[in-house]
Amino acid sequence: MLKMKQVCDDLDIPYETLRFYCNEGLVPHVKRDENNHRLFDQRDVDWLKGVQCLRACGLSIGELKEYLDLCLEGPTSILQRKAMLADKKMLLLKEIESIHESMSYIDNKQAYYDQILAGEISYSSNLIVIDK
Repeated sequence: MLKMKQVCDDLDIPYETLRFYCNEGLVPHVKRDENNHRLFDQRDVDWLKGVQCLRACGLSIGELKEYLDLCLEGPTSILQRKAMLADKKMLLLKEIESIHESMSYIDNKQAYYDQILAGEISYSSNLIVIDK
């Protein structure tokens, strides 16, 4: 069994974050020691790793609670969980596409600036008038 600080160190999350997750009910079945301190087993830690990943994917606390509730229902909610994750994946794919477009724009601008600096082309701008 691990104490909160150990879990925070293992998962590299702030203590306040773990306490918030616990207070929000996002870590079901948390055990307590004789001093009423929370204790976590490996299943709790594995669940929290999943919570971290889902948060990084953009799930809100409300969505995490919904996902947790579905998980607690067992296998009968697998289709609903798959649908939730598929929806989130589609949003992530759109974000990736947007990031690729942004990176392409930056690459093109960098190449343009390199050509100007190398004297291969002359500078032009949509924002200012350059007298030649």
